[in-house]
Amino acid sequence: MKKAIIVYWSGTGNTEIMAEKIKEGLEDNNYEVELTEVYDAEIEEVLKYDKIAFGCPSMGIEELEEEEFEPFFAEILPELHDKKIALFGSYGWGDGEWMEEWEERVLAENIELFEKGLIINSTPSTDEEEECYEFGKRFAEF
Repeated sequence: MKKAIIVYWSGTGNTEIMAEKIKEGLEDNNYEVELTEVYDAEIEEVLKYDKIAFGCPSMGIEELEEEEFEPFFAEILPELHDKKIALFGSYGWGDGEWMEEWEERVLAENIELFEKGLIINSTPSTDEEEECYEFGKRFAEF
């Protein structure tokens, strides 16, 4: 069975909901999926997967969570060259600028990025949960 991992950080639970729905979409497309909060993630373990989805909400002035997620992502980023990467997260203000900057960081490293990062304002609605599910299904086909 094909395998993927989702590594995320969630403060209020919104990004966690997104992660769970993306996981369902991958699983319904014949993937075995590991769902891991970033503080439990080990770089060596994450790098065993060819498909990795990273989830982090917008924090502060449109930036990645800086205590746990940003240090982890900064360390793993140079190791992702032979991986397929998806990005997602929720936000509560602004217009998603943090995601655009995050995508640019990945692309600047010549890493294979799946679509545009998926962003959802606040708690995902039923329709937005379906968007997350479909994002996961498409990522499985990527």
